[in-house]
Amino acid sequence: MKKTLFALPMLALAVLVLCVTASAQDSDKDKDKDKDKLGPYKLLTTVATSKELVGFDISWVDSEAGRYYLANRGTGTTPATPNITVIDTRHNKLLYEIPLPEAGNGVVAIHGAGDEDEEDGPGTLVVGGAPNPPVYPQSLAMFIDLAHPFAPPINVSTGGNHRADELAYDPKDHIILIANDQDTPAPFITFISTKNSPHVVGKIVYDGTSGNPKSTGGIEQPVWDGKTKRFYLAIPSTAANPQGEVDEIDPVTMKITRVFPTDCGPAGLALIPGQRLMTSCGDVLEIATGKVLLRVAGVGGDEIWFNPGDERVYFGGGLDRISVPVVNALPPYNLITTLTVGLIAVAPAPNHTTHSVAADSELNRVFVPVSHEGVKVYTDDQDNGEGHDK
Repeated sequence: MKKTLFALPMLALAVLVLCVTASAQDSDKDKDKDKDKLGPYKLLTTVATSKELVGFDISWVDSEAGRYYLANRGTGTTPATPNITVIDTRHNKLLYEIPLPEAGNGVVAIHGAGDEDEEDGPGTLVVGGAPNPPVYPQSLAMFIDLAHPFAPPINVSTGGNHRADELAYDPKDHIILIANDQDTPAPFITFISTKNSPHVVGKIVYDGTSGNPKSTGGIEQPVWDGKTKRFYLAIPSTAANPQGEVDEIDPVTMKITRVFPTDCGPAGLALIPGQRLMTSCGDVLEIATGKVLLRVAGVGGDEIWFNPGDERVYFGGGLDRISVPVVNALPPYNLITTLTVGLIAVAPAPNHTTHSVAADSELNRVFVPVSHEGVKVYTDDQDNGEGHDK
C-alpha cells in the first residue's frame, strides 16, 4: 500500500508537469502566431529635418539609448551641409544634427570601443565618408564621441579615392570593417581597430589576387555574428559568382574563410534567428553549410534591418524605391506586408524615395527616411507604438 500511495502523487505530479509543458508550448505557438497577426501598420508621424531631406544613405537605431542616426548628405542645400541627423525614438522628435567633414554613407553606433568606461556611456558613432577635397582628399571613417557630439571627430583615412560606405563592428576584438565599394582600381574593405585610438590594421582588396575574389559589382552591407565570431559581407557580383556571394571573414586574420554563392545579387544583409542570413534580394542562407535554403519573392532594397523585437526583416526601398517589404524572420520566411512609404511623382515634381530603414526593438517603431518628406515612423497599430509585451 505504501508503494501505491507514493505512486499516486508522483503520477499526479507527472500529469501536472506534462500539462504545464504543453501549455507553455501552446503559449509559444500562440506568440509565433501573434507575430504574424501584428498589423496593419500605421504612420505615427513624420519627423522633419532642419532643411529639406534630399540626399541620405544608411541609418542606424541604438534601441537601448533610444536614438536613431541617419547619414544625411545635406544635398539640396547651398552649400551642402552633411550631417548625422539624430532622432529621439521614444518621443519621435529631432534632437540635433551633428556636422560632418565629409558626406556620410554607412553608420553604426558602438559601445565599449576598447574602453571599459564607455560600456555604460552614450558610445561612439562611426560614419563612412566620401572624399571632400582639398581638405579631405581621401575617404574617412569618422569616429564621433556621442558624449561630446559636436567635438571634432577622430578621422581615420581608409586611403580611398571614392566613398567609404557600409560598415559593421566586432565587439569582441574591437574591429570595424568598412567597405570602399566604388574605389579604383578595385574596391576594398578596411579593418580599423578601436583600441586606444582608432587605427587601420589591414585591408582586403577585391581585385582577384592573393586568393581574394574579383568584385564586378561593388561591396555592400556587412554584419557581425557573435556566435561564429565572423563578419559576413554581401557582394552583388564577382568574376566567379556573377549572381553574387556572401563572404565570411575572420577579423583577426583578416582573411576570407568561406564564400557562399547566392542566386540574386545581394546588397543588404541581415543576421536572423537560427544562424541564418537574409539578403535584400530574398535569399535565406544557412551559415553552417553556406547553402541558399530558399528565396523570398517580392522583396528588394538596399539596407535591410532585422528587428528582434518583432522578429521581422525590413527592406529599405523595396523593388521600386518607394516601399518597405516586411518579412517574417522565422520559417516559413513569408512576406507579411509591403509598406508604401513614398511616391513616384508627375514630372517635374520630384519623386519621394527611400533605400534606408532601421527599427527600435524596444518599441517596435520603424524609421524610414523619405526624400522631400522627412523620417517617417511606423508601428503595427497593436499598441500605438508603445512596445509589445514580451
